[in-house]
Amino acid sequence: MKLDDVSKLMEKVGIPGKDAYDLPTSTKRFPDGGQYRMEISGIERPNVLLALIDEMNKRKVPIHRVISVVMGATLLDKSELKDFAQAARDAKLEVIMTPGPRSGWDTGRQLITPEGGLSGIRYRGSDRLREVITDIMTLIDIGFRGFLVVDEGELWLLNELKKKGDIPDDVIFKVSIYAGHANAAGGKVLQMLGAGSFNPPGDLSLPQYASIRQGCDIPIDVHIILTESFGGYMRFYEGPEMARICAPCYFKIEPGPACAVGAGALYKPWIDPGMLANWAREKVKYAQIIYELIQENHPEIKISEMGTPDLAIPV
Repeated sequence: MKLDDVSKLMEKVGIPGKDAYDLPTSTKRFPDGGQYRMEISGIERPNVLLALIDEMNKRKVPIHRVISVVMGATLLDKSELKDFAQAARDAKLEVIMTPGPRSGWDTGRQLITPEGGLSGIRYRGSDRLREVITDIMTLIDIGFRGFLVVDEGELWLLNELKKKGDIPDDVIFKVSIYAGHANAAGGKVLQMLGAGSFNPPGDLSLPQYASIRQGCDIPIDVHIILTESFGGYMRFYEGPEMARICAPCYFKIEPGPACAVGAGALYKPWIDPGMLANWAREKVKYAQIIYELIQENHPEIKISEMGTPDLAIPV
């Protein structure tokens, strides 16, 4: 069968038949009409969040979402979690909490072998699912309303609980870069399973991002700068085009040596909180630079306002 014939078959079910090399302008928007928002990862403790908020106010740059406690929310006590939720609520910041326990904590070690890692970061057995959902339920009781997920089965289960009223309707789930979904069909599946947004790999081309946008409606979380362990991408000058073709999208700001694995991993409980707080300020500066580049090159592109009603701000 010819490639063009397969393209037609894909298009019949709503998936682009090839990457969008013409880079069409997305007509999709956030509920407030915004085309892009700012997201900062690695906000691990209350003091790191307070430094981010202080820098955000000094620079007058909107930060909409923080990806938090990537080391695992299990490792903060309830007093710390309450302080975190209150500070985020006061600043009108959406918080995506990273629950523990996760597959990296499991006694099964296939995950850390060179080939085993290719089989994906998933929960092993119902006990592990029960543990992570317990952590999420605890965080919901404290007031958090956004959570990071990496396992499609977990995502489906959480949304089934949401449909039955066991999880509040205003709770959202963001799919991590570690899930590895890199095409429009993957985005469509995650949307069908109830994802609020999803994070493709950080090295996709603009035509690939544009094809994903054509195939699904949920926000795309676009790494505009990413840790050295993932390849060390710095794509600030692509920001204006990304905002145009990927809308609605979150620009993910996550520089550094490594995220959660290997030498230099930032999101570990023994990393100095003071260093993380200073690093949070640097990330806010990067958000300002990205914002200014978009304004200079595409001033018609709209950034969302702070604290819009659809954000998963702690309650």
